[in-house]
Amino acid sequence: QVQLVESGGGSVQAGDSLRLSCAVSGRTVSETAMGWFRQAPGKERVFVAGITWRGSMISYADSVEGRFTISKDNAKNTVYLQMNSLKLEDTAVYYCAAAALHGQITTSPEDWNYWGQGTQVTVSS
Repeated sequence: QVQLVESGGGSVQAGDSLRLSCAVSGRTVSETAMGWFRQAPGKERVFVAGITWRGSMISYADSVEGRFTISKDNAKNTVYLQMNSLKLEDTAVYYCAAAALHGQITTSPEDWNYWGQGTQVTVSS
């Protein structure tokens, strides 16, 4: 079992920055990938960014490429999502996810086994 707890959400203005954190506990193995997804009201949950446990592979959704950065601190068992130049359309509940993807990253939520409770990010003009 893997437990994930997100923090760092909040309300910001367009153009601001925010950093989300995901504390990871429980059993993780070298094949575990970590990811961030988001879900806006009335919309499906979509992939934002992912990173393999060893950090050898990183992937971003086109909509956040160049603005968001995913990173890991293995010593702290924490995954981060640094979000810069936030836009109104970034407003959503952000979820941390984990899965044993054996060195791969997939964008489909169905492939991810463990989820955090979510943290709200609201961007206003």
